[in-house]
Amino acid sequence: MRALAAALLLALPGTAQAAEPPCLSAQEFSAVTIYTLPAMVRGAAQRCEPVLPPKAFLRTSGEKLAQRYAKGRDRQWPHARQAVIKAGGSFDPKAGPLLGTLPEDTLKPMVDDLVIAVVDQRLPENRCKAVDRMLMLLSPLPAPVAAETIALTTGLAARTGEKRLGQLRICRA
Repeated sequence: MRALAAALLLALPGTAQAAEPPCLSAQEFSAVTIYTLPAMVRGAAQRCEPVLPPKAFLRTSGEKLAQRYAKGRDRQWPHARQAVIKAGGSFDPKAGPLLGTLPEDTLKPMVDDLVIAVVDQRLPENRCKAVDRMLMLLSPLPAPVAAETIALTTGLAARTGEKRLGQLRICRA
């Protein structure tokens, strides 16, 4: 589950890490998680197809779930965009300003493609059955509730008491 949620972090441009990780507001973190959820599902389906049985949820219903979760996600874009720019700038100081200049019709598909690619590359195959089951259990939920559940579970799985997702921090209220 952490690998699925961490796709957001891994998908952001740049590889150089800043001294202090960015602090995303709870609203930004929620928005970017909701916005990228369809891409996370697609990336997991792509990665796990070879190792899951033919009747596995991701193989039979993954694309349908991604399409359902994509409906209405554009309402989250303004805050998700802020988070992408903020996080991108933290990994490469030139990336944040550059991302901020890209038109939405360029940045949106770029974010989607990066999330799909990173989940496909980074999700360990030995976690595919667990991710498949998790998405099956979350599938009846609306996208915002499923995304918040993933974010909450990621926070609970963190090794420290801080609210973190990889290098990203969620700002204290």
